[in-house]
Amino acid sequence: MDRLHQYLTLTTDMGMILRYISAGTCIPLVVALIFREYDMLLPMATVPAVLFCIGTLLIRLPETEREPRLSMSLFSVAGIWLICALVGALPFVFGAGMPYIDGFFEAMSGWTDTGMTMARDVDALPETLIFWRTLMEWFGGIGIVAFTVALLNRSSVSRHRLYSSERMEGRSDAFMPSVVEQGAHMWRIYLTLTAAGVLLILCSGVSLWDAINIAMTAISTGGFTIHSGGIPAYNNVLLEMLIIPVMIAGALPFKIYYLMYRKREMNLFQDEQAKLLFLLVFLGFVIITGDLIVFNGLDQASAVVNGIFMASAAVTSTGFQTADLIVWEPVSVLFLTILVFIGGSSGSTAGGVKISRVLIGLKGIKYWFRRSFISSKAMLPLRYNGRTFQRAEAEFLVSRNMLTFILFLLSILLALVTIMHFEQPDIDTTLVIFDVVSATCNNGISTGFVTPDLTIWSKLVLILQMWLGRLEVMAVMVFFIGIIRGFDW
Repeated sequence: MDRLHQYLTLTTDMGMILRYISAGTCIPLVVALIFREYDMLLPMATVPAVLFCIGTLLIRLPETEREPRLSMSLFSVAGIWLICALVGALPFVFGAGMPYIDGFFEAMSGWTDTGMTMARDVDALPETLIFWRTLMEWFGGIGIVAFTVALLNRSSVSRHRLYSSERMEGRSDAFMPSVVEQGAHMWRIYLTLTAAGVLLILCSGVSLWDAINIAMTAISTGGFTIHSGGIPAYNNVLLEMLIIPVMIAGALPFKIYYLMYRKREMNLFQDEQAKLLFLLVFLGFVIITGDLIVFNGLDQASAVVNGIFMASAAVTSTGFQTADLIVWEPVSVLFLTILVFIGGSSGSTAGGVKISRVLIGLKGIKYWFRRSFISSKAMLPLRYNGRTFQRAEAEFLVSRNMLTFILFLLSILLALVTIMHFEQPDIDTTLVIFDVVSATCNNGISTGFVTPDLTIWSKLVLILQMWLGRLEVMAVMVFFIGIIRGFDW
């Protein structure tokens, strides 16, 4: 099959997805009308208009009636995310006067749920753009393709491939046989959790506008805030404590909510990912709190509040932060880096390499050690989250997950070397390492290294890292390979 026919295999589904997304991106226009920001209508309208036009163009291309390969689906998913980020930058350029590269960074940070910003003064942004940042994170939290497929009225091989390609942790988060049906249930779960988050955060005394924006970015484990000072700008400890359960709710596998509500089968603490997530939050809380008391001389009350919030934000890959990492000891920053790298659960809105891969890696190590002490002919299964994997399947599962670990680490290493060549030679390496890991793992907590003053090349590297991290590296690699070499090799 020549390359053009390969590209045409999924153009219809890609076009439909982009047109559905364009409808969702009209919501900020309502916000512009509510706040009477009429000068923002045209800049904001560029997003749905351009996405609709691109989608229509793709739909009208001749479709190839062939079953798509996995590599083609990966290519398409990566392309959809890139298009959304490229187009999502336009309101920042036309409505806030940002350079396009900064707007592109902001949009990629939003769609990928990272939460790092190029805005010098968030408080000066129009309310329409503030909500646009929030909405991108909310849509991106559960996955652009995963959400849009739920709106399509039929399932198909190509849509199943697209859905699975976006959620590269595989079928571990699947709880329905049809991706359309599963997507619909995920919509309901997501909307319910968001509404509950808004009501919970309102209890802190903040306004409804603030509660909506905070809840949407917290449940999506994003991290954009509506003030330059972030969450500390509210000076509200109750608010900080109420955000924590919302962040954790977004980082838990959505399969748990479905089984608890519809099947009455799953207890929260029966799921291995959920148990490890809570353990990591507790461990992070204890170590960070202790470090802040011992190394930074913080009073116990402040250390406890900062410890539990920062540990939760790191593990859930939410970019909210209540502490300035520059004043932390390097060992504390390094420990936080580990939590950021791990991230939340598979089948959730969280980023990172995922808790499921940590569990599989640990079980894989135990599995290989046990095999070293028994006969090579003995049947030794690997058990994970209630499932049993025999030898061939177990080895494939472990090797596939370890490959993702290696790809994440290699991409971080290459990004570090590249960025440190572009920035000042005397820059603190610890700060660069943390922010690159945070960008790659779609966390968003920052040491302050990422600012609009970075070189254009460093910004492009970080944009690539956010894109790589959200699609778990492989899809973006296939995207570039597909452009350069096609799919027949």
